[in-house]
Amino acid sequence: MIHELRIYTLWPGKVPEFLKLAEERARVIRGDDYGKCEGYWFTEFGTLNQIVHLWSYDDLNDRQDARTRLGQNPDWTNDYVAHVKPLIRRQQIRLMHPRLPLKAPGSEGNIYEYRYYQTHMGGAPAFINAISEAMPARERHSQNVCLWHTEAENPNEVSHLWVYDDLAHRAQARGNAMADPDWQAFLGKGGQHLVEMQNLLLLPAAFSPLK
Repeated sequence: MIHELRIYTLWPGKVPEFLKLAEERARVIRGDDYGKCEGYWFTEFGTLNQIVHLWSYDDLNDRQDARTRLGQNPDWTNDYVAHVKPLIRRQQIRLMHPRLPLKAPGSEGNIYEYRYYQTHMGGAPAFINAISEAMPARERHSQNVCLWHTEAENPNEVSHLWVYDDLAHRAQARGNAMADPDWQAFLGKGGQHLVEMQNLLLLPAAFSPLK
C-alpha cells in the first residue's frame, strides 16, 4: 500500500470554485476507479488557499497505471483539468508508506491536523518505532488517523494525521497529552531524531470520505 498526498496552492480566492469543480466533475469522473480517495480538505490556518487530498494505491506500479489511464480519459482532461488548471499556482506531492493502518473517525464535522517532521538523515525509522510504541498513550487523548514514512519528495520525513472535534478539543487533547508521563517519556526519546516540525490544520470538504 502507498498513499499519495497532493497539496495544491491556488490563486487567492479560488478555493470555492476549485471545490465545486472537484465535487461536481472530478469525483464524478474519477470515482475510485483511478486510486481510492481517502480524504479531501482545504486549509483554514497558516498557508491559505490550499487544497489537500489523500489517495491510496496498491503500490507505485498501480499508481502509475491509474494515472496513465486517467490522463487518457477525455472527460478528465477536457471537463475537469482544463477548468481547474488556471486556478492552481503550485502543486506538491508526497508519496508515503503507511506505518500504522489508516483509521477513519466514527464521526463527522471534525477538523484534522497533518503534522510532518523532518528527521536527521537516517533517523526516520527510529522515530517511527518510538512514536508507534507511544501511540496508545497519545490516543488516550485524541485519535490518530495514520502514520507515514515519506518515500518522496523527502525520504527523511515522518508525518501523521490527527482528528479532533474542533479547535477546543485539539487544545484540550494536546494539553492532556503534554501532562501524560508516558507521552513525555516518548518526547524525550523521539525528539532527538527531529530537525524540523510543521503542520497543516485542515477542514474537510463536503464530499471528503474523511469528514
